[in-house]
Amino acid sequence: MGKEHSNVAYQVMWNRLISVVEEQAQALVRTAFSTSVREAGDLSAGVYDTQGQMLAQAVTGTPGHVNAMADAVAHFIRRIGRENILDGDVYITNDPWEGTGHLHDITMVTPSFYNGNLVGFFACTAHIVDIGGRGFGADAASVYEEGLYIAIMKFANQGVVDETLVRIVRGNVREPDQLIGDIYALSSCNEIGHRRLIEMITEFDLEDLSGIGSFILDNSRRATLERIAALPRQTAGGEMTVDGFSKPITLKVKLTIEADRIISDFTGTSGLDKKGINCPLVYAKAYACYALKCAIAPEIPNNAASLAPFEIIAPVNTIVNAVHPAPVALRHIVGHFVPDAVYAALDQILPGVVPAEGAGCLCNFQVSLRPRTDAPAPADAVRSEVLTFNSGGSGARPEFDGLNATAFPSGVMTMPVEATEHAGPVIIWRKELRPDSGGTGKQRGGLGQYMEVGAREGHEFDFQAMFDRVDHPARGRRGGGVGARTTIAQDDGTKMFGKGKQFVPHGRKVVMAFPGGAGYGDPKDRDLTLVKRDLARGYISAETAARDYGLSVTDIADVENAVRDGEVTD
Repeated sequence: MGKEHSNVAYQVMWNRLISVVEEQAQALVRTAFSTSVREAGDLSAGVYDTQGQMLAQAVTGTPGHVNAMADAVAHFIRRIGRENILDGDVYITNDPWEGTGHLHDITMVTPSFYNGNLVGFFACTAHIVDIGGRGFGADAASVYEEGLYIAIMKFANQGVVDETLVRIVRGNVREPDQLIGDIYALSSCNEIGHRRLIEMITEFDLEDLSGIGSFILDNSRRATLERIAALPRQTAGGEMTVDGFSKPITLKVKLTIEADRIISDFTGTSGLDKKGINCPLVYAKAYACYALKCAIAPEIPNNAASLAPFEIIAPVNTIVNAVHPAPVALRHIVGHFVPDAVYAALDQILPGVVPAEGAGCLCNFQVSLRPRTDAPAPADAVRSEVLTFNSGGSGARPEFDGLNATAFPSGVMTMPVEATEHAGPVIIWRKELRPDSGGTGKQRGGLGQYMEVGAREGHEFDFQAMFDRVDHPARGRRGGGVGARTTIAQDDGTKMFGKGKQFVPHGRKVVMAFPGGAGYGDPKDRDLTLVKRDLARGYISAETAARDYGLSVTDIADVENAVRDGEVTD
């Protein structure tokens, strides 16, 4: 029998468990083939009890992945069947409704056994570059067009990999070596978590995770409920409109704070889109919960108990509750706007807490390169799929400026140019901050970016745009100004759309300006020292400094002279 443990000992174990899942996540980062995992951290990792309840998550990862994965393990248990869960098994799926929202995320679950008994599960998720079908983008009219569907099944049965599944996967995707490599990386990272868990169980003389699991869940539940109980019992509505695919979509939410729960009701939100920007409820729920936890209980660890008091309601076939067979490849576009809609309501109940609107969804694009077809291509021209993650600016906060070129709410990192160019024959000609793109305010919105992308000599490409904020920029809060809009065109002036696959001929570049975050508070209240700093750094122009912030001609000249003379420091 394992010995009894004090609360102090359980707290030590809890911290140890978090380090276990972080090592699990870092193993995935080190071994993954896809740049979206290695460079952007588009992944999640976690440990679960025998009932499929998440006990701890890795620090590395995205809210959409980890909070959606929090519901996924229970689906695996149900689909596989407890009697079929065996030591050495590894399970796999990319089911959008029982995984993380679209086919381009692979989720893998591994049961963890100790002395012949099931003690828990490890799960991890990663975005993969290609899953076949039309490719990553919004162009499909149903999920059947979006790629290969892998139902919840065994990737390995008692340590033996299902080679038939491997052959089916390899035969249906454009980058088979990369995808199979990522699948093995996912499996290996779960194995790392399992090894570290067994070391912990042995060290602390445990028989299973029931004691530490109860400690984690009970304390997290109590702490979260205490935070909710201290809030005003109020109801408020929030609403925002974004570009959509061919027509705008509106997100509506009614937020109700009760004694022991917070309800987010999305009744009134736009219906399904014909194209692949629809969002399954599991993903919308992930970001609604994340938004509320950030505002109300940011330091309480993320697990099944701390997520449970946040309830999400959305009518079926609204764009935040898309059901099979709706196309959902770019579900992140809508999902990443859910927090801003929630905050529009929460700001009325808790003023001075939530930020202004930001860029919202990631500014991603995928380039499908091939040898040029308008003339003979060089012998070294190749086909390649290159996905790059990029960010606009985040919204200003009540006491701080927004962050430049930083993703919120997704939290993924912008990919380095070098890593992107290493992945295929693509050239990033320009990548720099976009002055004046942050909304004005007492706190300034974060800046977006400029990017220009083309192909190496001898290649043409299809450009898959995944942008928003072209027609609906981020809105300021409490008197703050709007952020700059997204723009996209070819370098000869040819118009391009914010979403969808578009052909770019040999020799042409795509020129983009990503959106800025909105400002918070009246710009006339901004500290002029900060205005001078922004002007010196190139974040704002002299015109903006004078017109919006009231900086004098003399002060502007002093700053410009100091910059010219190299006298400016941070």
